[in-house]
Formats: sequence, structure tokens, C-alpha cells
Amino acid sequence: MQKQPAMVLPGAVQMRIKSSQSSTGERLSQTKSMVLPDPGTLQTPTLLKGEYLNKAKIAEGGKKLRKNWTATWVVLCSNQLLFFKESKQEAVANLKPGGKSDGVDLCGAVIEWTTEKSSRKNVIQITTPNGHEFLLQADHFPTISKWHDAIKKTVDSLSSGAGGQSCGRAALHRSNSTECLSRPTCEPTKPKPKETKSEHRRSIMFKLNYSASDSADKNGVKNRLKKFISRRPSMKTLQEKGLIKDRVFGCHMLTLCERERTTVPKFVKLCVEEVEKRGLEADGLYRVSGNLAVIQKLRFLVDQEEELDLGDSQWEDIHVITGALKMFFRELPEPLFPFRFFDLFVEAVKIREPTQKGQALKKLIHQVPKPNHNTMKVLFQHLRRVLMKSQKNLMSTQGISIVFGPTLMWPEFESGNMEVNMVYQNQIVESILIECVEIFGPGGM
Repeated sequence: MQKQPAMVLPGAVQMRIKSSQSSTGERLSQTKSMVLPDPGTLQTPTLLKGEYLNKAKIAEGGKKLRKNWTATWVVLCSNQLLFFKESKQEAVANLKPGGKSDGVDLCGAVIEWTTEKSSRKNVIQITTPNGHEFLLQADHFPTISKWHDAIKKTVDSLSSGAGGQSCGRAALHRSNSTECLSRPTCEPTKPKPKETKSEHRRSIMFKLNYSASDSADKNGVKNRLKKFISRRPSMKTLQEKGLIKDRVFGCHMLTLCERERTTVPKFVKLCVEEVEKRGLEADGLYRVSGNLAVIQKLRFLVDQEEELDLGDSQWEDIHVITGALKMFFRELPEPLFPFRFFDLFVEAVKIREPTQKGQALKKLIHQVPKPNHNTMKVLFQHLRRVLMKSQKNLMSTQGISIVFGPTLMWPEFESGNMEVNMVYQNQIVESILIECVEIFGPGGM
């Protein structure tokens, strides 16, 4: 049995036609954005930003990368940050079909200022949930601040689920054609808050576990160090066992003389005797420097308290012995002229009348501790004998005082002018050399 077509009332037809006509504009407006224009009229996506910035990628998938800064044309879409190596014009051209670009999805990303990841100023860091990390930098703070605010606003918009846009690749089909054209578009995407939160939670847990293990390792190292230090024998015990020997260089004058049971250090006597035996006529004696490496070797042997023969061929250069003697006096914790006497000697050397000056210096020298006094006596009498050979060694009283002034005395605190102090130091040594017989007796001749 053939079915008859259903009858439609004229009124219903009119109502359908009318509703069709009234909704035509709405359908056109709804479908207008879905129509692909001709290839010649393709439009690039809406760009929020476009500017040259310095970019460095420091991590990919959680794996650290070597930082390499490059100048890059940066474009900010509604949910993606695009990077172009080409110029501005080429970058804009690449936004058309077939264009190439590198980018980072801002969905779930974290943006923050950083000063630890780079020594450069004005640096921001972008970290994505999948472990990618980027640094952006500009020479001018207002420029990078503007980018920071814009990117943060985009990230916040995406995180709030306000229907953010993503700059991706969408396949658009042209009507009446099977050709598929690909071009960057800004189209709505469905946010996946559960996956983002899950990845973010795993990242936080990883950081917490890493921090906890790192802290535990540090505490373990500290505990082991404390146990090692508590078990470590004292210096006195090591010295008694002969494992550590007392030094000669850098040791206090009084301590050294007490240990050696003398009032003049043995090393000073050895050097003076060797110089007077074979070096009084050496050109530039005490002024010319010896080989520092050989001097340090000699110092090491002296500190080890080994049997020392300064007549050995390895110490053939007399300037090595004089250099070691000067180093000994320079490395004293307290100079040969004690700190508390420095200002007194300065005041004494300011006296203009020579006899009174000599008496003032003599009085002060006899007030210093006995090891200091006796060592001064041996040294200055030796220097007088050096001056007696001045025609051979070409050394004068002034030349000797310039060498030994800052070597034998210096203030405890450098409160005044160093140049002025050096002048007084030289004058004090020179005055003592001139009045050596009066101060120390005829043994100086």
C-alpha cells in the first residue's frame, strides 16, 4: 500500500519559511568564520606581541641543556609563544601555510623572574608541565617587564579555564575540494585540568623527594665530619709522636727561641755565618733577589728541621740565602721590632739632634724582649760588616735601610699613611746602622 504524503497546513508552511528567513542571518554569522577564503587572501592569526628578545632553552623534558643565548623574534599568541630565527618580515611570512616556527605551549606553564639561572639582568623563566624551560631576556627592563606581564596574563587566563585559545595547527578543508590545507590558527581547545594537575603534582612530589634526599645527604656528611673531627688527635699529641713538627718560618720569635733554647734563632745564625764566609763582596747583596723556587725549597727543609748545610752546592747562589733570611723576618707573626714599640721608635727617629736620637733609640732597643734584642744585635752587626765591603758589593747605608726597613718593622694596624710609615721605617734602620757601635758595643766593627 502506497503511503500518501503528509499534508501540511499552509499556516505551518508560512511559519517555517518565516523562521527560516529570520534565522538566515544568524546561520550566516555562525558559519562565516568556518569558510576558508581563497589562498591569496589567507590571513595570519591575531598576534598579541612581536619583538626581538634574547632566548635560551635550558631544559627539555626535564633534561638540562647547555645554555646558548640567541636573538629571536618572539610572537605571543593567545595560548602559545612562538620563536622565529628569521627576521620580522620572514617570521610574519612563516605564519602563513607551510611556515616553520618553534614554540612553547603556555597551558599550565609557570613564569617567574630569575637571577640564579643567568648572570644577565632582566631575565624571566618559563617552565612548562612537560619539563621544558626557557629563558627570555632584554637589555631594557621596561621591554622584558611588558613581556612578563603579557605572558603571565595569558597563563593565568588559561589556568582559570576561561576558554583560552591555543595557537596550533588545524587542518581546514575547502568546500568542493579534497585538498587539506594546514595553517596556524587560533582555535578553542578543551582544557585538561586533571592531566595538568596530575603532572604538576608529580613535579612537586619529585622536587620534594629530591629536596628531602639532598637534605639527608647533607646531614649525613655533617655527622661524619663531626665524628672525624671529634676523633682527630690534638696538635700536641701529633707533635709528641713526631708526626707534625713545629715550624721555623712563621713562628713567633719568643716561641722559637724557647724551643731551640737560645736567644737568637739558629737559622739566623746559619745565614749570617754563611754570608760572611763567602758572600760579603757579592754585588747587590740583600738587594738582589734569589730564585724563589730554590728559596722555598730551603724554607721547606728548615721547617722540617732536617740537617742543613748552607755550603752545599744547591745553595751556591748567595742571594738564595739572603732571600731566605729576609723571608724569615717578613713572615714573623710579630716583627723583630714589636708592635707596641713601633710608635715609640717613630717618635725617637724624629729627634733632630743626632746624639739624643741615638740615646733614645738605644734606650728603646734595650727595652724589647731579650730574643728580639739579641737577634737585632747579631743582624745589625752583620749589616755593618756588609757595609764595610760597600766598594765591592755596592751597598750603602741607605740601600740597606730601604731593604730592611719594612722587613723588620710594621704597625699592627695600618691606620696612617703607608708611604709615611715606610719613610720612618727606613730612617729607623738607617739611624741604628749609623749608631750601631754606640747601641750594641764595639762588636759591630
